[in-house]
Amino acid sequence: MPSVSRRYAAPEVRFQRPSGYVDPELRAPVVLMVSGGADSTALLVLAATSALDIDDGRGKARIARERLHVLHINHQLRGLDAQEDEEFVRDLSDRFGIPCTIRRVDVAALAAAQGADGNEENVGREVRYAAAAELANELSEQWGTPRSAARIVTAHTANDRAETFFMNAIRGTGPAGLSSIPRRRNRIVRPLLERTHRELCDLLRMRGIVWREDESNQDTRYLRAYVRHEVMPVVERRNPRVMASLSTTCDILSDEDSYLHAQASRTLRDLTRRTSEHMMALDARRLSAAEVVIARRVVRQAILLVCPDARLEARHVEAVLRLVASGHGSTALPMAVDARVEYGLLFIRAHRSTTGLEGAWLDVPGQIELTGGRTLRCRWLAVGPDKDVVALARTHGSEWAGESVLLDADACGVDRTSGGRLWVDAPQRGELLCPLGMHGQSKLLSDLLNDAKIPSADRGDVAVVHTGPRGPVIWVAGIRADERAKVTSATRALLELTLC
Repeated sequence: MPSVSRRYAAPEVRFQRPSGYVDPELRAPVVLMVSGGADSTALLVLAATSALDIDDGRGKARIARERLHVLHINHQLRGLDAQEDEEFVRDLSDRFGIPCTIRRVDVAALAAAQGADGNEENVGREVRYAAAAELANELSEQWGTPRSAARIVTAHTANDRAETFFMNAIRGTGPAGLSSIPRRRNRIVRPLLERTHRELCDLLRMRGIVWREDESNQDTRYLRAYVRHEVMPVVERRNPRVMASLSTTCDILSDEDSYLHAQASRTLRDLTRRTSEHMMALDARRLSAAEVVIARRVVRQAILLVCPDARLEARHVEAVLRLVASGHGSTALPMAVDARVEYGLLFIRAHRSTTGLEGAWLDVPGQIELTGGRTLRCRWLAVGPDKDVVALARTHGSEWAGESVLLDADACGVDRTSGGRLWVDAPQRGELLCPLGMHGQSKLLSDLLNDAKIPSADRGDVAVVHTGPRGPVIWVAGIRADERAKVTSATRALLELTLC
């Protein structure tokens, strides 16, 4: 085959940015979290005068001054000292021409409101990051840049990373905790992780810049202060380069943790059989066969999807895995989460304020909302005079996989000319029906739900349709119709019930 002449070849097309285009990544806000201590003061100075890597694709580079915005949180824990910290940060921001936002939060009151779970250090951290995210979103909206392009920059150093490693080791943790402080998590970046606290203090002294000292950092009742003043000096005497060694270790652990997290996420998707707002069901048999390092993560991810605020410990995850191995049983988890193995599935449920479906009338035609965001609809269905209604009903049920059913309207007690309504309620104790296909034999509704493998905790959400509050059952929604309401060759009008 002859080659194509060069003069007939398609010209190379190169995409050119419009004149004046600036990548949103390079226009988005950069929020500097500044407390007034040496590390955060150095962060402000370096961001204003030097190159930093904020993971925006440029590597180590100068940040446009107009992108910078300082955030200081006054925790109102240290009286006059806290007020002076606030004034120091405001004055330093003015000195470098950077806008400054001050937020005052009564952290002690917030911690007290949480009761025994309240920890001022943890509450303060949550407040700081929430305020930073809020400010980054506000600025992104004002500047017309994507929220994802914004950066929240903290002053964590190699010291902080090493201290966090030992803190988590003392508490007891897995790879995620031992990977310590990541270089980036979503919009939060930490460009000073390669530097030590001592290096930053020396930099400030060379530039003649003072900083604020927080006396509470000396209180060894706090775990971080204990590690900083009691543990780290001993370790550094043994290995003066421990900061660099731990930084490398944390990077390795972080990479491996990310890989295992991704593997566990894929396994979780493969094992998921049912989900709702407050529940997740996993294939217990396949979970028990998974590698334990993946199984632990799958269980943890599933619980946190159902209840993001659950404070999990290793013992909670191991308790769930023991249930999975035994094939039955239940256990209570933090935040009123329940784990239960039934019918070969691991059900993880969060506490709900609702107690199940409440009885209500369903107009014909009409619809009602059920628990779990589902809807039950009812309508008439026109039928031609020569139509095989029995075959039509059979085909309809097969196509809808039981989620919709055609019934004999007269047998259901409704009339197209005068209208009517049906009663919808949750299953009642001792209730009987004549399941379709059993030729008129009666059966306890509870036994029917057992056969359908509906967990006991979910049965309050099953919609049972009756002819009236005390009338017979005509359809257990999504499960089985009643023999007495089935379509026959004598059926004159069809009633369609659909669960969606």
